[in-house]
Amino acid sequence: FGPFLDAKHEQVESCQLLSSFSDVFRLCLRTIIEGTRSSGSQLVLVPSLRDVSHDFVYPQPPFPCPDLPKEDRARVLLVPEPCTLDID
Repeated sequence: FGPFLDAKHEQVESCQLLSSFSDVFRLCLRTIIEGTRSSGSQLVLVPSLRDVSHDFVYPQPPFPCPDLPKEDRARVLLVPEPCTLDID
């Protein structure tokens, strides 16, 4: 669950980030996806209203992730907020 790049983070609030919000978000996402690849985990990514790299609307659409690696598409689920998950 987000926020992945929190609007309340000190570096966001003081405009000290050296990259754009979307670049930092993509780096966070890539780190999470690559870091869990060998574990075989299924990931469900849910946005937060405090994500600065996502639209501030409710209900929230799923994160856009067009550059999701092909080998991860089956295990990474991008869902809206709110959502209902049926697990088995």
